[in-house]
Amino acid sequence: MGKNIVVISASPRKNGNSETLADAFIRGAEEAGNTAEKICLYDKNIGFCRGCLSCQKTRRCTIQDDADAIIEKMKQADVLVFATPVYYYEMCGQMKTMLDRTNPLYGTDYLFRDIYLLAAAAEDDGHAADGAVQGLSGWIACYPKSRLAGVVFCGGVNAAGEIKGNKKLGEAYEMGKNVMGKMFRSKP
Repeated sequence: MGKNIVVISASPRKNGNSETLADAFIRGAEEAGNTAEKICLYDKNIGFCRGCLSCQKTRRCTIQDDADAIIEKMKQADVLVFATPVYYYEMCGQMKTMLDRTNPLYGTDYLFRDIYLLAAAAEDDGHAADGAVQGLSGWIACYPKSRLAGVVFCGGVNAAGEIKGNKKLGEAYEMGKNVMGKMFRSKP
């Protein structure tokens, strides 16, 4: 039986390079018999966490926006995938805002175990995504039943669509095809 995968594309650009990595991952995952839903944050209304912590009692955020539905889908997913452009050597603000808003998940019986990161950047240094990996790893540490199961980073791509034909798309596809397999770390 396949896995239920939720892919959160944090790029503010429609058809951006990190979203293209997400599409390759989804293609591989679906071909392997999994179901995958892509949620694009560029067309969602997601406000900043206010730090009120009422969600720790109610398991719901007091802010009425699109984050609530996304959080519920994340809770029910077997696998989570985050796709982000790298800005200033870190995940984009849209992804960080979404992660901050997942506080209602904390302390719940979430299903996800394996979490993957797909990242793209104009900078082609192999360490350009280290900040994004570290930031996501900090979030994952708050969910002790889960782990960072794989990372694909594609550097040297800037304009939307510039990633077309890049070998990293094949790596994202293979990672999707092998969901729940061994740890996967793309080489720079």
